[in-house]
Amino acid sequence: MNAALAKYAKVFAVGAQNTFVYRWNFVLRSVVGIVPLVGTIFLWRAIFDSGGGTLSGYTFSGLIMYFAMTVFVENLVTPTEDEWQIAGEIRDGKMSFLLLKPLNYIAYRFTLYASYRLLYTAVLLPGVALIFFFLRDHISLPVHAATWLWFGVSTALAAVIQFFIAYTIAMLAFWILEISTIVFIVFSIEYFLSGHAFPLDMLPPWLAGFVKWSPFPYELYFPVQVFTERIGGTALAQGIAIQACWAFAMWMLGVTLWRVGIRRYQAVGN
Repeated sequence: MNAALAKYAKVFAVGAQNTFVYRWNFVLRSVVGIVPLVGTIFLWRAIFDSGGGTLSGYTFSGLIMYFAMTVFVENLVTPTEDEWQIAGEIRDGKMSFLLLKPLNYIAYRFTLYASYRLLYTAVLLPGVALIFFFLRDHISLPVHAATWLWFGVSTALAAVIQFFIAYTIAMLAFWILEISTIVFIVFSIEYFLSGHAFPLDMLPPWLAGFVKWSPFPYELYFPVQVFTERIGGTALAQGIAIQACWAFAMWMLGVTLWRVGIRRYQAVGN
């Protein structure tokens, strides 16, 4: 057990070192990650100035809080080019080197993902804290201490779902040469159905009921709703259960595709 932990701790350290090799790209990506929030504020301010009141139960401050938390959670859990890297290792034959190592490939990739996300979050936090300070009139922290625990659980499950969606897409490289079209299709669906573009409360009830059972709301929308305490009680328990089921289902799908795909894997050359 200690040997396994030491092994993946080394992988985590290597991932962190690789991140700092491209530190300027890393820092710029962190800074630019905050920019969409500024544009969102101006957009919704214009909407509320023209209409006023509330929109689908949201005040202007409520929406600012929602989008600020969406940016924060997105930067906590969203994979960065993991699907491209994994697909590249399959397509270019680089995986042969890893298959010779005493590593579980899924654990190896998830450790690299975790190292990048933790470093990215650490770099981004000062900027997020500054933005939250300027938006302090619109920011309200959870009233109940248990909310922080459930937010942590839902965010961790969101990270698992997002990673294994990216991992599953990458596994298709065992069968098709180029996965870019699939990546962009899934990204487009995720952008709208994860609550990134707007709160899913604004969807028509019949569509919201359908979307609720898909994995996408549990990538961003649900953790934000937990933090802002717009969901609780039975609905919270049901949401966590659905989120856990999707995390398990995506993990199983990723494992299955890996086991089937690795039988087709061929690498030639040196």
